[in-house]
Amino acid sequence: MVTDSKNPKYTNRLIHEKSPYLLQHAHNPVDWYPWGEEAFEKARREDKPVFLSIGYSTCHWCHVMERESFEDEEIADILNNHFVSIKVYREERPDVDAIYMAVCQALTGHGGWPLTIVMHPDQKPFFAATYLPKEGKWGRSGLKEILQKIHHLWLHDRKKLNEAGTNIIKAIQEMKSRPKGAELTKEILHHAYAQFERTFDADYGGFGQAPKFPLPHSYLFLLRYWQMTGEPKALEMTEKSLRAMHRGGIYDHLGYGFARYSVDEKWLVPHFEKMLYDNALLAYSYTEAYQATRNPYYKQVTEEIFEYVQRVMTSPEGGFYSAEDADSEGVEGKFYVWTPEEIFEVLEETEAELFCDIYDVTEQGNFEGKNILHLIDVDLEQKAKQYGLSFAQLEQKLAAARHKLFLHREKRLHPHKDDKILTAWNGLMIAALAKASAAFGRSDYLELARRAANMIERHLTDNEGRLLARYRDGEAHYLAYIDDYAFFIWALHELYFASLDASCLQQAKSLLDQALERFWDKQNGGFFFYAKDAERLITNPKEIYDGATPSGNGVMAFNLVRHYLLSGEDVYRETAEALLQAFGQQINEYPSGHAFSLLALQLLSGNHAELVIVEGKDRHTYDKMVETVQRAYLPLAVVLYKTREQNQRLNALAPAHQDKQAVDGQTTFYHCVNFACRQPVHSIEEVKQALVNNT
Repeated sequence: MVTDSKNPKYTNRLIHEKSPYLLQHAHNPVDWYPWGEEAFEKARREDKPVFLSIGYSTCHWCHVMERESFEDEEIADILNNHFVSIKVYREERPDVDAIYMAVCQALTGHGGWPLTIVMHPDQKPFFAATYLPKEGKWGRSGLKEILQKIHHLWLHDRKKLNEAGTNIIKAIQEMKSRPKGAELTKEILHHAYAQFERTFDADYGGFGQAPKFPLPHSYLFLLRYWQMTGEPKALEMTEKSLRAMHRGGIYDHLGYGFARYSVDEKWLVPHFEKMLYDNALLAYSYTEAYQATRNPYYKQVTEEIFEYVQRVMTSPEGGFYSAEDADSEGVEGKFYVWTPEEIFEVLEETEAELFCDIYDVTEQGNFEGKNILHLIDVDLEQKAKQYGLSFAQLEQKLAAARHKLFLHREKRLHPHKDDKILTAWNGLMIAALAKASAAFGRSDYLELARRAANMIERHLTDNEGRLLARYRDGEAHYLAYIDDYAFFIWALHELYFASLDASCLQQAKSLLDQALERFWDKQNGGFFFYAKDAERLITNPKEIYDGATPSGNGVMAFNLVRHYLLSGEDVYRETAEALLQAFGQQINEYPSGHAFSLLALQLLSGNHAELVIVEGKDRHTYDKMVETVQRAYLPLAVVLYKTREQNQRLNALAPAHQDKQAVDGQTTFYHCVNFACRQPVHSIEEVKQALVNNT
C-alpha cells in the first residue's frame, strides 16, 4: 500500500467530504474530485476527459480495484496527467449511478460495481466497464492499457469519441425518460405468477440460477397471489425460499442478519456484506409470512433480524446505519468463518463435536479452507434422534453453543460499518418495524420505528418540509430522490396502521403531494428519479424495474392506491392508474421483475377492503378490535382508526369515511369492500368473522 493511515503520503480533495466511501479514497495518489462543477470546469479548461469511478463503502471489488490501481502510483500518474478523476458514492448519488449504470449495461450488456466510466467534460460517456485489474489478463485489457488507448484517441481521433458519446446519450434518454405505455389488466398477475413458477428452484428455493439475491418483494406478491387465488404453490414457493435463506450461509447464524446475496444456488456462500435494505425488506416479508401462516418460525426470524439491527445498525440519534462490509483485515468473510480448531477452543469437546456436525464445520472447509456456518440439507429432527435428544433439547444445546461462539467472535476485528443514514433505506426499516410491531404486539418495535421517523423529521427535512437524502456526522445533504419519498411514505402508512397516530397519515399525504409536484412527469407519466429543480444531469431517468430494492415508481404506485383507499380522493387513484399505464409495456414484458407495481395493481383490481374502527364509550372493545385487525393478514385492506380525540382530524384526512361514526355510542367496526359497506358490527367475534370472510 502506498499510504500509511497515521502519516499518509497523499491527501486529495475527498478529505473534506462526509461520505464514508469518499473518505476511504482521500489518501489515494489519484487526485480525486467529488462530483461537482469544480471537476467539470477543470476538465473543460484543460481539455481532458473525465474518469468517473462509482462504488460504495462495503463493496469487495471496489476495495480490490482501489488496492490494485487507485493506490498505485503508475496508474495515478496516468490519471492525474491525462484525465480529471471523479469519485462518486452510489448510495449518496443514486441519480448519477442510475444514469451511468444504464450506459454500462447498454454498452457491455452487464453492470455492477465498481462502475468505471470515461466521458467528455459535458458528461457524455464514451467508455464503460465495471471492475478492471491494473494489468490485462486472459486476453482482456487492464486499466493501464485502456487509459493509454483512450488518451491516444482523445488526442488523435476525438471525432470518434464525440460520436460515441452523442449516440449513447440519445439512446439512454430515449430508453430511460420515455416509458412506453400499455394497458395492464388483471391477467398480468397470472402471467407474473407463471414466470415465478417457471424460474423457481424447487431444490433450494429462490428464483433463477446463481448468484441468487433474496428479492423479498417477490414473496410479498406471491403471498397476496395465494390469498387472492388460493393457489397453494404460491405459498409453497414463498415458504421454501424463506426457510432456505434462513438456513443457508447467507444468514449469520451467530449474530443474525442477512448478507446481500449468495454466489451459489444453495444460499451457502454469501457475498458477506450486510445491507440495511435487505434486512428491512426481509423482515417485512417474514412478518407477512407469519401473519399468513401463523407459523412462529417466521416471527423468530424477524425478531432475530431486529435484534441485529438494534445491536449493530442503530445510531444514537435513532436512525439506522447503511451497511457492514464484506471484508475485515482486507479479507472477504474473515469475520464470519471458522475452523474446527477454533470451535473446539471455545466449546467443550462434546458440545463442539455436536456443533461441527450440525453446522458442517470440517477440516476441508466449505469456503477457502474455512467454514461458513449453515443448516442446508440438515434434518434437525433426525439429528436430535441421532444424539438421543428431544428436538427442544437439541435446540437448547445449539443456542447455548451459538451464544458462546458469538461472544468469542465479538473479540475479532469487525468489518467496517458504513454509518451514514439514508432516508430511503431508513424508510424501509421503519416500515418493517411498524409492520412487525402491529403483527406481534411489540411496542418496543413501534418505539424504534417512531424514533427513526422522528430522526428523519429532525435531521433530514429542511425548513420547507422537503426531504433530504443523507445524514452523517451532523450534516444532512442532497435533495431527496423519488426513492426517499416513496419508501418514507410507505413507512408513514405502516406507522399509522401500527400507532393509530393521524399525524403519520397527515405527513404521508403532505409528502405524496410534494412528490406529485416535484417529480411527476405531466407529459408522459411516471415519477422522475430526481426532482425537477435539482441538479440537471444528462437525463432524468424513471425507474420501474425492481432490483435489490423495489423501484421508486413501483412503491409510489402502491402508496398512491393505499392513500386513495384511505382518503377516497380520486387524484391518488388516477395518478396510480396513469403511472401503471405509463410503464405498462415494460411491466407486461417482464411482470415478475415488477413485483411492487403488481402489489398496486392487486389493490386496484382486487376486492380491496376499507376497514374503519370507531371508538365508542368502551375503550377496551376498541383496543381489542384494533388488536384483532393488526394481527390478521389483510394485504388487500387499509384500516382507518377513529379515536374520539382524532375523529375530526381524520374526517378531514379521509373524507370518504367521515360518515362512519360510533353507532349509539358503541365502538363500531365498518367493513367495506370496494367502498360498498356492510352492516356495521360491535363485537370482537363479529369482527373476526368479518375478517375471515374478507373478499
